[in-house]
Amino acid sequence: MPRITAPTVAEHRSRQLAVLLDAARDLVVEEGPAALTLAALARRAGLSRPGLYEYFRSRESLVAAIVEDELPRAAETVRQALDEAGPDLAAQIRAYVHVQIEMMRDPRHATVSTLAVQSLPATDVQRILDGHGAVITPLADVLTRAGVPDPELRAELVQAVVDAAARRVQHDGATADAVAGAAVAQILHGLTPVKPPRRRRTAAPPS
Repeated sequence: MPRITAPTVAEHRSRQLAVLLDAARDLVVEEGPAALTLAALARRAGLSRPGLYEYFRSRESLVAAIVEDELPRAAETVRQALDEAGPDLAAQIRAYVHVQIEMMRDPRHATVSTLAVQSLPATDVQRILDGHGAVITPLADVLTRAGVPDPELRAELVQAVVDAAARRVQHDGATADAVAGAAVAQILHGLTPVKPPRRRRTAAPPS
């Protein structure tokens, strides 16, 4: 049994789990999702396979744990961005879009997103979906306060646009700012062209 390095067994396990999850994320960033195996993680963390089995019984449970660990952090980052945007709804939507696209440009967060779409057992998929709801909740709260009807549904639809924008940035190498701008325009204006503001006519100078 590994030597206990914390005041309690529970605290030791919590610390060890955090170390293992960080090591797993680093492994995927450096070598790709296919490199993430229990054997590879055990070697990197300096644990025996039986020792690692105390935390993860399969690769699928490891992937689910990585995703579940990241989602609360992402939700807090989103909530903070919305708070900093102020009370204007359009500004909050812009903040919501931009902060998520910026997160997707972070290799560690992008790694988690890549792992999340892998084939997992139904129970793990449901846990991940429940956790992903925490990322959308701050936006649903904003829409509720703004009086937008069906705020939970509207938040999910906004998130669908954000997910599509993030995929475009990740896989097509598109410019993040341009894609974020298009996503914001789609959310706020749909397919209606945004008209430029009218120029005020200035009075002709006296002759």
